[in-house]
Amino acid sequence: MTDHAPASLYARHVEVLQARTAIALERAGLDHLVVPSGSLHYQAFDDRDYPYAVNPQFKAWLPLVRNPGSWLVITPGYRPKLVYLQPRDYWHVVPQAPSGWWVEHFDIVVVRTADQALAHLPPAGRSAVIGEPQSALGEYAPNNPAAVISYLEYHRAFKTPYEIAMMREASRIGVRAHRAAETAFREGLSEFDIHLAYCAAARQDANDLPYGNIVALNEHGAVLHYTELDREAPPEARSFLIDAGAGFGGYACDITRTYASDTAGEFQALIDAVDAAQRGMCAQVRSGVDYRQIHLDAHLALARILREHGVLKISPEAAVETGVSGTFFPHGIGHGIGLQVHDVAGFAAADSGDARIDKPEGHPFLRLTRTLAPGMVVTIEPGIYFIDMLLEDLRGGPHADAVDWSRVDAFRPYGGIRIEDDVACTDGDPLNLTREAFAEG
Repeated sequence: MTDHAPASLYARHVEVLQARTAIALERAGLDHLVVPSGSLHYQAFDDRDYPYAVNPQFKAWLPLVRNPGSWLVITPGYRPKLVYLQPRDYWHVVPQAPSGWWVEHFDIVVVRTADQALAHLPPAGRSAVIGEPQSALGEYAPNNPAAVISYLEYHRAFKTPYEIAMMREASRIGVRAHRAAETAFREGLSEFDIHLAYCAAARQDANDLPYGNIVALNEHGAVLHYTELDREAPPEARSFLIDAGAGFGGYACDITRTYASDTAGEFQALIDAVDAAQRGMCAQVRSGVDYRQIHLDAHLALARILREHGVLKISPEAAVETGVSGTFFPHGIGHGIGLQVHDVAGFAAADSGDARIDKPEGHPFLRLTRTLAPGMVVTIEPGIYFIDMLLEDLRGGPHADAVDWSRVDAFRPYGGIRIEDDVACTDGDPLNLTREAFAEG
């Protein structure tokens, strides 16, 4: 991404955040929004700190993710103020002086110690201080007013063009790394070495990535959040499931792909069928569509695939009605994404925060229940898995005859399949950030 691209969109992004903040503060009866960037946490009984994670409310305003001890002050009617901690320190790398296309939109004060920020913060009693408890500085302890949090998080679902641009760049980085991971798989490397190849291609280490990479060979693909990373390659690598993202300027991508070593075999055919169905689900990401319906439709589509490939002996409709489809697709169709991989306010019925939209009965793991609207970015990640624990439950229950167990046994060594894209809802056709990045080559 060239420097002028985010710069041309950033001014409007700040205006949108200022307008949202003004309404949120008015609802809470407060005058200022004060946002700490976050602080370092030390491990118990040790002098090692945990990896720093910036406050999402801070990086919503600024493409700064490695600046603990800094503060933002937003007062309606005034330019935002950044209190930027640049300590005198010869033990660690000190953040560079503020620079770049974003600086002109802030009044910036550089401080050398954390306590010096106190002189540049507004009256604490009139402020919404948004952050984690460890960020407290003097009387500025995060109070996280519900009215402010609810409003800001609800509207954070609607991405500005600047945010879409940042997520597009994150997707490009992620796709580059996914290509490197597939190559490593085809070369017969271990899960750990595939992970390292991914990080090298992304130019991001494990602490930079938005979540821990899921790099699963063979049966490990049946573990939804598999992160163990075997150091030795298996004697035979039959299949490869990778769920891995990347970050850019504080924004995340979340991409999953599944590969078969035998590109002409039955498991590849099953992957192809899930991929085709997933494309259809992505096409449903349109304004006015209930995200819950995409999830329910996914169950029916995946049940059809299982029936066509001989796993199910009952109709797709019966598989959904009896819950059998949930054995093979036990998670939700996806979630909101942006500043956080699992973005906030997924169940909010309104920006007041006092009402929730329920999940469909029998689907406890769906992370988003809102109706889609332009600006929302969601993941679409259907999957088919052969999970021993769930299969045991099915086999010991009243619907054991719904399944051809010889077909289950044939697919079990491959673990599972998941295909995941990040898709933006627009006024017209959906914008698939993931497929767009793969198409760029």
